Amino acid sequence: MKDLVATPILQNRLSFAPWADPRTRRLPGVIPVTYEDWLEVDDAYAAQMGLRDRLIGEARDLVLGLSEHGRPAAVELYDLILPMLPALGFACSAETATRPDGAVVALDRTDPLATLGRLLQCDLCLMEADEAAFGHAEHVLTGGVLCFPSGWTLREKFMRPMMRIHEPIEIYTDDLGKRVQRLLDGVREGRGLMRGTASRSAAHLHDPRSEYEFAHAPADAPYIRVERQCLFRLPRTNAVIFSIHTQVVRPESLSPDQAQALAEHPIRQAD
Repeated sequence: MKDLVATPILQNRLSFAPWADPRTRRLPGVIPVTYEDWLEVDDAYAAQMGLRDRLIGEARDLVLGLSEHGRPAAVELYDLILPMLPALGFACSAETATRPDGAVVALDRTDPLATLGRLLQCDLCLMEADEAAFGHAEHVLTGGVLCFPSGWTLREKFMRPMMRIHEPIEIYTDDLGKRVQRLLDGVREGRGLMRGTASRSAAHLHDPRSEYEFAHAPADAPYIRVERQCLFRLPRTNAVIFSIHTQVVRPESLSPDQAQALAEHPIRQAD
């Protein structure tokens, strides 16, 4: 896949800097978010979507997975998001959606995650709790379109309990699992939650390393990678949606306020 990711894809600005807001600066850093503030089209949309198109078209098994258990939730998510698209600059008909970059995408409700993955910059994961089906009460990753992972893979987590939101953590403790499960259980329909991560990075946008290959970035890593992560609950299937909108910038692209806040609150070396 190296030929697909050889050129860095960067934003010219960060729309969200977790270190600059006292509410998101420290763990758990979770704040409310609404549907109106959820999805975003930023200045790297065309370049990111070009890569997403190629990954979904040429490496579908690597970036997309959907179990039969997760299919109803995926269709429900598709039905939820499509009416939101016009407000983001899409022109939609019954059969197609014209993206803000001018690309026309066929709307296919029978292939919901692939279709959404070619419309939205954010990655999408479906997490469901079904003790009768899974034999435990933890949320399981039943589907996802994950084009821009950072040090993890969809295959590694697919149909397994989500012990944590994907930051690399060496030891999975019972306490950690309980805290993540409480967070997922606490998501209410119509009341989303948002958190952010930020790290110095030398990696490409598409970086599907196993978590066991995790290594710190060099001190002179050229990029800052920010992930705006949102959680919403679907009302009909009760699935929790975990979305990840990734922005990567050079430090000189930070606003003066973001740069000043970063000097006062340094971020970690991660990728």
